[in-house]
Formats: sequence, structure tokens, C-alpha cells
Amino acid sequence: METESIQTPVTSTEGVGLVKPTPLVVPILRAGLGMLEGMTRLVPTAAVRFLGMARNEETLEAITYAERLPDDLTGRQVFVLDPMLATGGTLREAIKFLFARGAADITCICLLAAPEGLAALQAELDGRNVTIVLASIDEKLDEKSYIVPGLGDAGDRLYGVVG
Repeated sequence: METESIQTPVTSTEGVGLVKPTPLVVPILRAGLGMLEGMTRLVPTAAVRFLGMARNEETLEAITYAERLPDDLTGRQVFVLDPMLATGGTLREAIKFLFARGAADITCICLLAAPEGLAALQAELDGRNVTIVLASIDEKLDEKSYIVPGLGDAGDRLYGVVG
């Protein structure tokens, strides 16, 4: 935000506006799409771009399969939307990707997190300008690295794949 002069019908005053470049909202496909409408209501002038990532269920490594982002994110405030933070691998790779393109400040917004994933993310990104916003921290990860008790696969739930 920055202070700016505003002319109302009655007088001049000081207000606040978003700095340039505008913030960027990046949902991680596909589950992050379920959070997009709410985020764009909060920051209606933000640009929206996409990052497609999936977790390899055998290695637990994040795989980037698609990206629709500007090549230069210099000075941008970026909001990453990913409902589930389990091992932290997907968010870690997304954050590295965005910083490599010049992002200045990254806020990750998640619904659920596992303590193990939060600890791994904190250890990996210590010292970087990253904020994690959570609705809840669940109990743990199970032997398959799923959040317990969790909600299951957020993308499957969003798109009605599960009963």
C-alpha cells in the first residue's frame, strides 16, 4: 500500500492505494482454484496467473507441469494459494520458482497444514521474505505423507471425484 491524494466531491484528502506493480495471485492447480474467487474478492485489482504442480506419490517430490507466469516478477507481492501443506515440497518448489523470477515478497495461503511440512518449509526458506497463512494445523502426516485427520485430496473434493 502507498499513500495517495484523493479528490472527493467535497475536498482533497489522503488515502491508500496498491503500489505498482500490482499484487499477483497464483493458485497452484488444480486445488488452489477453489480459493481463487475469495482471494480476488479481497484484492480485486490483483493480477491472476497459474502454476501447475503435482506431487509424485512415490518420491513425494513436486513436479511442475504447467506455468502461466510473467518472466519478470521483480518487486511483485505474490499470493500463492494451495489448500493443503503436507510435506511442504510443493510450496517450497513454488516459492523457489517465484523468487527465481524476482518476486519480492510471497504470502502462502493454505487451509490445512501438517506440523512436519511447516517445519520443513521453515528450515528450507529461513531468511526469505515468506509469510504462511493457515486456517488450521492438523495432527501429523501418516506413512504415505497424507495429512491426518485431514480432508483428503482437496482437488478431488473440489471437483466431486470422491463421494
